[in-house]
Amino acid sequence: HDLLMRRADVVARLAQSRAKGATIPLRPGREAKILRRLAARHHGPLPKAAIVRLWREMFASSSALQGKLSVSVFVPPTTNALARLAREHFGTATQMRNHPTAARTLAAVTAGEAALAVQPMPEEGESPDTAWWTSLDAPRLQVIARLPFIGPAQPAALIVAPIAPDASDDDRSLLRIEGAADLSRARALAALEAAGLKPRALLLRRAGDTVQFLADVDGFITPDDPRLAAAKGVRVVSLGAYAVPMSGE
Repeated sequence: HDLLMRRADVVARLAQSRAKGATIPLRPGREAKILRRLAARHHGPLPKAAIVRLWREMFASSSALQGKLSVSVFVPPTTNALARLAREHFGTATQMRNHPTAARTLAAVTAGEAALAVQPMPEEGESPDTAWWTSLDAPRLQVIARLPFIGPAQPAALIVAPIAPDASDDDRSLLRIEGAADLSRARALAALEAAGLKPRALLLRRAGDTVQFLADVDGFITPDDPRLAAAKGVRVVSLGAYAVPMSGE
């Protein structure tokens, strides 16, 4: 308890000074490093997931002390799974507002109504209303984290924010590949691999005269990475990156 109170005093002093600046008080890459280090040294019957929950609450409380942190969450009428993931990740005190569409969820961040957006993990064959990544205004908005960081892989979500992600030493990046209507999956994959980018997954979405792919690539790729421009015959846009989640118990 004494250590927690001392930590809060330090964070409050930094918030009052200019040490933290005016950006969103969130470092998902650094948090991932801390959680992995804790998991590596942890032993005994207490589940690792419980340790993650305890530290996540401390991270969220520290962020709240540094500035108002509000979250916009996409919650369709059929399920509230993303709202649960967001609450578990950002803690009990973080202000959250649910929205019925993915577009409205992002618009809340653009308008300054929320600092972050929680969006569903993209899937093959998703509806136009759900395919938020096709129109993501990158690099102004970028993916910075994936939920959950520990536990079952599904359901999963991505955090979008008007800040750049920070590397955690074990990351994956999301790339949007754009081309003409005749661009095939094989040609898109070949263009990426020729540029030195090998995706784990490649999702396809066609809309009128254009086709878009979403690639999930190993490593931390920034918008100025020269490999993006080296892909022949396609336009490649970095949508952000996220720390690779830890496996569950």
